[in-house]
Amino acid sequence: MKANQLSSLAQRYGSYLLKAIGLFTVIYVVCAVTSARFETLREQSVDLPSGYISAAQRTRELDCLTRNIYWEAANEPFEGKVGVAQVTLNRVESGRFASSVCAVVYQKNVFYEKVVCQFSWFCERGNPSKVIHKPLWNESEEVAKKVLLEGFRLPGLKHALYYHADYVNPGWKKPRLEKIGHHIFYGEKHDL
Repeated sequence: MKANQLSSLAQRYGSYLLKAIGLFTVIYVVCAVTSARFETLREQSVDLPSGYISAAQRTRELDCLTRNIYWEAANEPFEGKVGVAQVTLNRVESGRFASSVCAVVYQKNVFYEKVVCQFSWFCERGNPSKVIHKPLWNESEEVAKKVLLEGFRLPGLKHALYYHADYVNPGWKKPRLEKIGHHIFYGEKHDL
């Protein structure tokens, strides 16, 4: 190769090198600015309105509510499933139980050195992940959506915080509100 050909190649590739360096510089600056902007947005997200729930949180709550309906009332009529969901949400809103759907569903208490779950399926089965009957799971999920996302409620259960199966008698001295399917729903005296 001749010297002038080498010089021409060096100029051409030098030009490409300068363009590549410029491009990488621009990419670096854009990434740095974007990262800084995202960090600012993350810091500002603390100022979100009270009661703000992210999509991920709402999805988790929907799953917890669906599980509770499924394991407590899968074989109950539509209204019975709504009743279980409504008791769960009434507990969240009451201020006397945990403050989120999942925390209410998985809440445990200790009475006389015995662990008691708010919902019996969780103590009896742990946290089962295997759905036994998919159509009943799907129906439970639809009810959870109606109650949690659409605000569907049964007027007679406006103050319901408790229920039990009709084949047991816990001896509660609470006002009985309604019987739906195999569940009897109760409130508190001071709420009525």
